[in-house]
Amino acid sequence: MNTLVKLRSEESFCRERAAFDPERRVFWLARAQEWEQRALDEIASLFRERNLDSADVQSAADAGARAD
Repeated sequence: MNTLVKLRSEESFCRERAAFDPERRVFWLARAQEWEQRALDEIASLFRERNLDSADVQSAADAGARAD
């Protein structure tokens, strides 16, 4: 989760820079979008991990129920 906080922080920093640097606004907004995409990828990764963990627990529970 700390990774997600860092990614969102970088995105926020870039958006802030865009607001205060009109000459390079496009650059900073593009960088912000890159950080946003990284954050979204991290969120997706966290969900995949959680779903895999849930599937493992469910499989173990199903195997235990069949053994009884």
